[in-house]
Amino acid sequence: IEGLVIDKGITLGHLKWTLETFLKAFFERDDIVLRLRPSYFPFTEPSAEVDVGWTMEKGRRVLGGSEGWMELLGSGMVHPKVIAACGLDPNEWQGFAFGVGVDRLAMLKYGMDDLRPFFEGDARWIKHYGFSALDVPTLSQGVGA
Repeated sequence: IEGLVIDKGITLGHLKWTLETFLKAFFERDDIVLRLRPSYFPFTEPSAEVDVGWTMEKGRRVLGGSEGWMELLGSGMVHPKVIAACGLDPNEWQGFAFGVGVDRLAMLKYGMDDLRPFFEGDARWIKHYGFSALDVPTLSQGVGA
């Protein structure tokens, strides 16, 4: 999943708010805690890795809290040279971008500890987590349906 916003007056605060709002809606939790760490991506400046806080509940990693941190996604403010290459004045226009793997989001949402089973095609694994080949989430049923 990738996001890109370009407009006048966009700040790092807009990026953080967007990520918090998206993750709270996706994980259906209001206690999501984010931590931004400086990083490097060639098309953003500044760039940040975004970690999400978690705690252990009944032997399972659960999002929310800050017992531990897990790297979730990369993000940053769109580099002024990228904005200029698009024909916009970087002194007038700013933006942010982010990207996260769908597999990592699913792993955290369903309490999975390992990404590899996603790619093994084992029907028992799919059944274990209560998935069906015909499960298609809709906005009317909610993201977690």
